[in-house]
Amino acid sequence: MASLAHVTLEGRFALLTPLSLDDAPALVEAASGDRTTYEWMHLPETVPAMEALVAALLVEREAHTGVPFATRRASDGAIIGMTRFLNLRWWHARASPDGAEIGGTFLSASVQRTRVNTEVKLLMMSHAFDVWGVQRLDLKSDARNARSRRAIERLGAQFEGVLGSWQPSQVAGEEGLARDTAMYSVLPAQWPEVRQRLEARLND
Repeated sequence: MASLAHVTLEGRFALLTPLSLDDAPALVEAASGDRTTYEWMHLPETVPAMEALVAALLVEREAHTGVPFATRRASDGAIIGMTRFLNLRWWHARASPDGAEIGGTFLSASVQRTRVNTEVKLLMMSHAFDVWGVQRLDLKSDARNARSRRAIERLGAQFEGVLGSWQPSQVAGEEGLARDTAMYSVLPAQWPEVRQRLEARLND
């Protein structure tokens, strides 16, 4: 399982590298522009707070429950966001997980709605299905976040319903409150169509 901590995924527009505490200042800088799209997630605005978040994600990596990445622009290696595999699940005795979730994602305002986001999802899904051989890939959103839900649906993920009070809210001012979560999935039989859709968008 040690290899899970050292996954690097490389594309034409995006590069995903193993997250490090050293990435914290650049992550704060990447999130320092228009923060409108971050209202539904906990995204620190200071280096110490970002270091604390990164440290928590590295604990998940050591526990083999998550694989966090710094998202970089392929052309120059500059950090432009963060994403991760989380909720890794094993059903069988093998090195790779049988189920996973893609989440914890943010991108700098300057690269949102560009090929970068499309390629990040393609890289991660390709790794999950083609390398790990997962039987299920989850994507989920605060049920109120219409923008995120539309983006997930454009990927071709299947909506499975809203789970009431599923997890703690990440919205500022809602600390201690539960949120309703819209749950989506991609299964192996659906992956070829989803991949084709993502590749077509990437090559538009």
